[in-house]
This record gives sequence, C-alpha cells and structure tokens, in this order.
Amino acid sequence: QQQRLKALFRWFYQDLGFCVRDNYFSTEAADLGTCLITKQGNSTTLATVLMLLAKQLDLELEALLLPGNTVLRSNVGGVVRYHDPLTGKELTKHQLHVLVRGELGNAAELKPSYLKAASVKKLISRMLHELKAGCIVSHQFEAAMECCNLLLQWHPDDVHLNRERAFIAQQLGCINVAAADLQHFVDNSPHDPVIEIVKMQLKELSEHAEIYH
Repeated sequence: QQQRLKALFRWFYQDLGFCVRDNYFSTEAADLGTCLITKQGNSTTLATVLMLLAKQLDLELEALLLPGNTVLRSNVGGVVRYHDPLTGKELTKHQLHVLVRGELGNAAELKPSYLKAASVKKLISRMLHELKAGCIVSHQFEAAMECCNLLLQWHPDDVHLNRERAFIAQQLGCINVAAADLQHFVDNSPHDPVIEIVKMQLKELSEHAEIYH
C-alpha cells in the first residue's frame, strides 16, 4: 500500500503536473472544478482531488484542517504520515506546528483538534470559506453572498458569518439586509471584542437608504 501511495503522489504531481496556483487566494485556486481543469489549486482543493483519487485505489487519505492550511494524513500499516498537498512532500509534526505558528503567531500550540480528520461537511465548509474570500478580494460580491448563504444554512449559529454577510450586502447596496445581520450579531454576541465597532457600523448604516435591485 505504501508503494501504491507513493505511485499516486508521483503520478499526480510529476506525470499529471498538479501544482499550487500562483494566485493562491483567488477564486480559481479555491474552486474544485477549476482545480481539476487547470491542475492548479490551493491546499484544500488539491487535497480534495487527491483524497478522491486515493479512495478509488482503496488508499486512506484524510484531510486535516490546520488554521490557514489543509494537509493530508495517510495511515498505511499503522504508520501515520503527514503530506503537503501543494507538493506531495512528507511533513513532520514539527513542520505542522510551524504552519500553525505561521498563521496564528509563535505562541500558538499544535492542538490535538487540528490533527482530527475533517468530515466532508467541514471540508466543504472550508472550501466555501476560501471561495467566499476569493470572491470578496476580486469584488465578486454576488457570488460571495451565495457562499455566505450556503455556509449560514449549515452553520446558523455562527454570528461571524452574519457580520461577513453584512459587509457583502453593504457592497451590493442592500443596506437593510446588512443592518439586519449586524443587529443579529449585536443581539447574539454582546461580549465579542469587536462589538463596539459593529455598533458604530450599525449606526452608520441606519443613515443610509436601501438601494433596490
């Protein structure tokens, strides 16, 4: 099985030429379909393609959702290995910790929860978050709104999604929608560190009129 896994990685990266997309935070990198067509993606899309291929070969590959990075874990004959989906190279636990510290700061710990295999729902949620971020950067606000709405269907208690949707709605000129989401955030997260900023945003929005599309 270890030889088959190595052969899969060699075929995927060397023969097929899958690699990291230069514009890493773009919608193209975060889109699974585009990743398959162009053979370029981010850590989440490349990991997902590899997991699907491994499943067809009866090989066990699992996605681990580190802060800011998705990595793969294989378990062959009881031997656990970690892999970078951007290159296929093996990662040590120390390197995993370096990735976490690079995202959260030097004081960040490698929490046991980071090393738990992601469910399909969590993996798709991360993909949607990354798609949403790419859409916002490229000012594709309608698509970003769709991503936000899908995420809120799965995670209705995540008030930070409401705050994000408020920003997107404001860019689209939907002031009442934005105000309702910010009010929801204020009502349900009164002790959040950014609550005073949100209250100021809410006050500013109340001074604007709704633009209908």
